[in-house]
This record gives sequence, structure tokens and C-alpha cells, in this order.
Amino acid sequence: MSDHRSHEALADAVAAAYAEGTRPPLTPDLIGQVRTAVLSDGLAGCDPEDPTCIDRINRALDAFEVALEAVAGPRLVAFDLRTGAARMEARSEAGRPLRSFGGQ
Repeated sequence: MSDHRSHEALADAVAAAYAEGTRPPLTPDLIGQVRTAVLSDGLAGCDPEDPTCIDRINRALDAFEVALEAVAGPRLVAFDLRTGAARMEARSEAGRPLRSFGGQ
């Protein structure tokens, strides 16, 4: 699963799943930026079957949000390499979902 096309497919799946759970909604350009961040910072040199790859992808999502200072989205929990599906989970604090713009 280490060929370039499979990394692109995983980046697409993560970006789409992230965008689905992010508020406020992302523009197509921002979804493209998430995809690029996941592909270049999260998946570069990473074997998707290695659990540390998920941590790297989540750090790339963290960096995207910090740079943008405007959204709060879910984090990758797992991906199914057979189907290419990404499973995301909403982040929360004290049982309440995180909100964008730094508010709780």
C-alpha cells in the first residue's frame, strides 16, 4: 500500500471525511489544502498500515487548523485500506464538541 496512487486515494478520503465533519464548512479550495497537507505532511514516507501514520495525519490536520485559525474538525481514528474509507471522530472537551474560532 505504499505506492503514490494509494496515498493520493487515502488523502482524498481523509480530506473528504474531515470536510464533512468540519464547522464552519470548508470551501473547495480549503478541502484541497487539507488534502495537500495530509498527502505531504501526513502520508509522506509513511506506511498507512503503521499506526503512527494516523498520528502523523492528525498532526497535519492540527497544523492546518492552527494556520487557518478558523475551523475545528474531526480527527482520523482509522482507515480501511481495503475499501479506502476514512473513519473520523469529533474532538471534544468535557463532553462538548470543540467549536471553531477558539470558543467552547
